[in-house]
Amino acid sequence: MKFVPTKAPLTGETLASLTERLAARGEPAFRAKQILEWVYKKRARSWDEMSNLSKPLRLWLDETFDLVPATLLLDKQSQDVTDKLLLELRDGSLIETVIIRAPQEGVGVDHSRKTICISTQVGCAMGCVFCASGLAGLKRNLTAGEIVAQLLHVCYREDALTPRAKAEMASFDNIVVMGMGEPLANYDALVQALAIVNADWGLGFGARRITVSTSGLVPNILKLAEQPIGVRLAISLHGATNEVREKIMPVNKAFPLEKLLPAIRTFGETHGRMVTLEFILIEDVNDSLEQAEKLRDIALDLHAHVNLIPYNTVEGLPWRRPSGNRLERFARVLDAARVSMTLRREKGHDIDAACGQLRLKTERDRGALGPDSAANTEA
Repeated sequence: MKFVPTKAPLTGETLASLTERLAARGEPAFRAKQILEWVYKKRARSWDEMSNLSKPLRLWLDETFDLVPATLLLDKQSQDVTDKLLLELRDGSLIETVIIRAPQEGVGVDHSRKTICISTQVGCAMGCVFCASGLAGLKRNLTAGEIVAQLLHVCYREDALTPRAKAEMASFDNIVVMGMGEPLANYDALVQALAIVNADWGLGFGARRITVSTSGLVPNILKLAEQPIGVRLAISLHGATNEVREKIMPVNKAFPLEKLLPAIRTFGETHGRMVTLEFILIEDVNDSLEQAEKLRDIALDLHAHVNLIPYNTVEGLPWRRPSGNRLERFARVLDAARVSMTLRREKGHDIDAACGQLRLKTERDRGALGPDSAANTEA
């Protein structure tokens, strides 16, 4: 399941590791910072653009590193200004990166707030029954370089589209690690990627604007709490009791609420930040008033924010979103108790924006899953 590229992704190198590699061939230490400046600040797309480097060094870099280890395959735009990038990795694997825009009143799309949703695995092994990401199983983990490369592709895209992007090192406002895969199941690569994204020699992106989402891998939640980079945490809860959660999230058998909730509390207290509880509302599964009341109690006890998310329909799965009235009734239970809450509105439905949908459709179109794939994607 571990992918070993033929050339090391430059986007997976830290300043220290690149300095060490360059020193081994007799290059001065400052060269590493120059190269990373070309990648993250000047957004060089080829070695030849790095004009202050000698030709022999550029040739060596080309032989040694993959500048950006992903190719843009498809840029799919929604009517609600949500965009999805389908990227192809060097082994032919497909991953998705989503740009979610929140236009600000009176400033237009160019100055809308942008949240980038990135992936950490090709597929997923967690088996959440409502999710498209795991329908074809887990193929492999992404390398740190492949995680970071998604953000560079967003930068390239935004640089070409908006005047704002060219003036900023990172042309977006927030990063959510909520795409394909379970981030904490690829812990080491995730932490290295976050360090690169956060570092001043990297994208220089503030930790407070990065949110890592997990289905509830308790040991790694506690490990992440010990990391010096203070990212935010979101928990894919989706069930306010063990009985409901186990029906749709197999991870709950290993890490039931009795283990998960104390880990959430530890993370929040360690970093002094409010944790977010993600709750996808599925008709006749977890949208009852009883679930709303249990969720209210959990959120109040943890001082957590709640994201209520109407289910985004996935072809081949039987689940449906609740009616508008049921959504509002559920939300009112939390609102009446003054729980910090957001009832999210659907975005990107017309471009299959739910995690894994576009990748799955493209692989099916390629015939990558074989003639019997449809039978294997029923819940």
